[in-house]
Amino acid sequence: MLRNNATSWGAVAKSFHWIMAALILAQITLGLMAVAWRLSPTKIQLFFWHKSLGMLILALLALRLLWRLANATPLLPADMPRWERSAAHASHVLLYVLLILLPLTGWVINSAANIPFRIFRVIPLPAIVEPDKPLAELFARVHLSLIVVFALILTVHIAAALRHHFVKRTTVLVRMLPERWTT
Repeated sequence: MLRNNATSWGAVAKSFHWIMAALILAQITLGLMAVAWRLSPTKIQLFFWHKSLGMLILALLALRLLWRLANATPLLPADMPRWERSAAHASHVLLYVLLILLPLTGWVINSAANIPFRIFRVIPLPAIVEPDKPLAELFARVHLSLIVVFALILTVHIAAALRHHFVKRTTVLVRMLPERWTT
């Protein structure tokens, strides 16, 4: 089943979800390593991959949102309280917004720092602001703040899915798992 239906996410939505989850995990790892690494060619390579993955995640997010708009959204469990439905909706919107803002703030940092960049060494990334060291420093702080918020929302998202599966025994998690994991 490629498309979503009233009870489950389709294969395309599931693929977007899990591919992006893996990329986000790699992105977090690369970002933490790049910041902690001493100044060296390795640090530059870590940042290169971090920036490239950030732009890939942004592109995949655009495709994912288009797919989501073109498909039905599976219904939440009928017995789910209104506050929980609202929290689920708000957390998804926040995750999407943060997945847009994080690469955009990174792009501003890169541009303001006047660092030429090619995504995966192929696609030139144009500067979106003029070189400006104070602006780069400001957006580095904004980027870090957004990362902290993203980590908190992501933790809540994962915890809620696990709670639904192991405590409430609903199908919320199962319907997002690949077919081969649920059979």
